[in-house]
Amino acid sequence: MVRSLKNPKKAKRKHKAKKGEGSSDSVPSLPAKVWQPGVDKLEEGEELQCDASAYNSLHAFHIGWPCLSFDVLRDSLGLVRTEFPHSVYCVAGTQAEKSSWNSIGIFKLSNISGKRRDLVPDKTGDENSDMDSDSSDSDEEEEAGSGTPVLQLHKVFHEGCVNRIRAMTQNPHIVASWGDTGHVQVWDISSHINALAESESDLSHGASAVSNQAPLFKFGGHKDEGYAIDWSPRVPGKLVSGDCRNCIHLWEPTSGATWNVGAKSYIGHTASVEDLQWSPTEDTVFASCSVDRNIIIWDTRMDNPLAATITAHKADVNVISWNKLASCMLASGSDDGTFSIQDLRMVKDGDSVVAHFDYHKHPITSVEWSPHEASTLAASSSDNQLTIWDLSLERDEEEEAEFKTKMKEQVNAPTDLPPQLLFVHQGQKDLKELHWHSQIPGMVVSTAADGFNILMPSNIENAIPANVA
Repeated sequence: MVRSLKNPKKAKRKHKAKKGEGSSDSVPSLPAKVWQPGVDKLEEGEELQCDASAYNSLHAFHIGWPCLSFDVLRDSLGLVRTEFPHSVYCVAGTQAEKSSWNSIGIFKLSNISGKRRDLVPDKTGDENSDMDSDSSDSDEEEEAGSGTPVLQLHKVFHEGCVNRIRAMTQNPHIVASWGDTGHVQVWDISSHINALAESESDLSHGASAVSNQAPLFKFGGHKDEGYAIDWSPRVPGKLVSGDCRNCIHLWEPTSGATWNVGAKSYIGHTASVEDLQWSPTEDTVFASCSVDRNIIIWDTRMDNPLAATITAHKADVNVISWNKLASCMLASGSDDGTFSIQDLRMVKDGDSVVAHFDYHKHPITSVEWSPHEASTLAASSSDNQLTIWDLSLERDEEEEAEFKTKMKEQVNAPTDLPPQLLFVHQGQKDLKELHWHSQIPGMVVSTAADGFNILMPSNIENAIPANVA
C-alpha cells in the first residue's frame, strides 16, 4: 500500500556525477564493480556512479512539486519513432505541501538527445591494437541531437493532491484525476497541448502561472479517496474508478462531456482497491487488485459480474498491468517486493502463476508491460530501483562465454541475478510510477520524490512491426 509522499519538498536540480556526467578529478580509478542493492553496502566516502554507456539516453528533470502519478500522452509526431532527438508529452499531478498549491502539469520535453549503438560491438577481424579498439568503439556510438532538453510546462489548478492521473487512450486530451479530496474529475487539456505544440521556447523557468480551468465532470460518489482508475482501451470514454473503502464504480460516456456513473458499485474486495486494468481484448472485462491480497476479474455483462478471484500474493497487491500484446498475461506487484505473472487461461485450474520474482526487497510501486515486446515488462520499487525484465530469457552459459570473448574483457557481473533481469536503473529517490512510451520503442519515463527520469537502456532492442516501420 506504500504510495503517498509525506511532507514533500520542492525538487531541486542536481548536478552530480551519478547521473553519468564526467568528472575531471585525476584520481586513480579502481576496477568497476556492479553494485547490488540489498547485498552490497556503501562504505563511508564511497559514492555510486552511473555508467553512462549503459544508456542510449538518460535525462532528469522536474516540474516543481513531486508527482505521485503521471501519464504519457499519445501524440501526432509519429506512430513509431526511432531517431533522436525525441519529444514527449506528459500529464502529471502534484503532491504539494499545501492543498491549495496543487496542480495538474501538462508538459512537453523536446530535444531529447541520445546515442545509437550496436548492442554488441563488432570486434571481429584483425588483431587490432588497444588504440584501434578505442577508435572502433567511438565509431559505434553515434550522438544524435545536441544541447539540453527543453521543458515547456502548463499548469491547471487541482483541488487537493493528485493520487493518480490517466489520459484516455483514444483522446489523450481527456484526462481523469483521482484526488485526495475523494473526488474523481475529468479534464479537457486540449488547449494546453495545442499551445505546447506551437511553442518552442523553454518554459521550465518562471512558469508559475496556474490556470483556474473547470473540470468537464466531477464525481463525488465514492465514500473515500482512492488511487485506482483506468480508461478502457477499446471503448472511448469508458472508465472505472476504485476507492480505499473497497468500492468500484463504472463510468459510461453519454456524450463528449458527460458520464453516467452507476449508483451501484462493484463490491468484491474486502479492503482498499489499489489498481484497475481494462482487458485489452474485451469491452466489458476489467481486473482489480486490493490490499486483501486478491485480484478479481469482472465482467459487466453478467448478472454476477465477479467472474474470478485470484489469491495473488501473501501481502497487499499494489499494482497490476494487463499485457496488450499477450492478453492472457496479467502482471501484479505486491507490498512484499515480489511481482508475479498470471496466465488467465489457467485460473479455473486453480494455479495461474507462471512466473514469480522476489528480486526487490521493498514494495512494488509500479509495473507495466512493454507496448512493443510481449515478454518485456518494467517494475519500480520503494528500494529506489527501476528494473526491466524479459521473461523469455534463460541463462545460456555458452552465449555468455562467447560474449566475453567478443568483448575481449572480463565481464564482472553478479552470477546470482535472475537471467530474466535485463536492466537496473537507480538514482531516483522514492520511485512511484513508470510508463513506457507507446510511440518510442525502448523509452521509459519514471517519477519519484526528486523528479522525473527519461531513460532508454542500451541493451533493450525492440523489434519494430513491419506494417508500421
